[in-house]
Amino acid sequence: SFLLCFSGVCSDEFSILRSPQSVVFRAGSWPIPGERIPDVAALSMGFSVEEDLSWPGLAVGDLFHRPRATVLVTVKGVDKLMLPVKGISYPIENAVPFSLDSVANAIHTLFSEETPVVLQLAPSEERVYMVGKANSVFEDLSVTLRQLRNRLFQDNSILSSLPLNSLSRNNEVDLLFLSELQVLHDIASLLSRHKHLAKDHSPDLYSLELSGLEEVGKRYGEDSQQFKDASQILVDSLQKFADEMFNLYSGNAVVEVVAVKTFNSPLTRKTRSILQSSSQSETENPYNLAYPYNYNYSVIFNIILWMMIGLALAVIVISYNLWNMDPGYDSIIYRMTNQKIRMD
Repeated sequence: SFLLCFSGVCSDEFSILRSPQSVVFRAGSWPIPGERIPDVAALSMGFSVEEDLSWPGLAVGDLFHRPRATVLVTVKGVDKLMLPVKGISYPIENAVPFSLDSVANAIHTLFSEETPVVLQLAPSEERVYMVGKANSVFEDLSVTLRQLRNRLFQDNSILSSLPLNSLSRNNEVDLLFLSELQVLHDIASLLSRHKHLAKDHSPDLYSLELSGLEEVGKRYGEDSQQFKDASQILVDSLQKFADEMFNLYSGNAVVEVVAVKTFNSPLTRKTRSILQSSSQSETENPYNLAYPYNYNYSVIFNIILWMMIGLALAVIVISYNLWNMDPGYDSIIYRMTNQKIRMD
């Protein structure tokens, strides 16, 4: 199943847009601690968490059929999005910054040989982290601000079909907001060219952070027509993105939204620079995994293991044969000695 999380900060709301039958979210107004949102994502995908989550919003569900993708989109600068009524929403308490690094690590640990798609992206901060097959699938994805701006003015961009209303193509703040929507469109478009990746057995992870709406609110004010139009455009784009990703994974996905006005504390984390050479990164560590051993560990381990087992068996067989050997019959030394004695 597919999980899509949208995060925003203000009155702070955690919403489930789409989910398969194997993942059950109960309707209710149970508040979810902001720092436990990654645990909800992990549990919905069938992974264990360090601390038990006593939150009634997530039921056990089908343990034998787990989602094949999780997408987390963090929308900053708004406490509530006017999402479709059919979704389920929960209030967020203690809206602190969070990341899906723990979920990514769980995927790496359990599915390292299958190199699943892991994409974590914050366009406005030029922060990107791609692992496994994501490096090849999204190698053409615009991630820097310059690339995003250029992408908007190409012929097949969203500007040709999106109703801008009060937003302007000539304002940098508006273009930043629109470029983030372009990223959503391009992710679904690029993944549709590699549909086989959505049908494999390894779960995929998408974590996106959008702050363009927050900048629009700072520039024009939250009571402005620009902010209202941007909010509606964002909701429509998120719903379309969720539907596209949900369908690409054949309905085996969960879609979640988190809306947060402001975070209570800054998020400190290590990220890979988007300007880092991908060839250099792949040479040093092809899978970009943070394991304390080389990725050839399993090969070396098997070579040493079976060599030691073979040597141990050889010692046992040789020792057994030596113990049960008849010196007068089996040993050529004793036979030659006996013949020489008889001749003498």
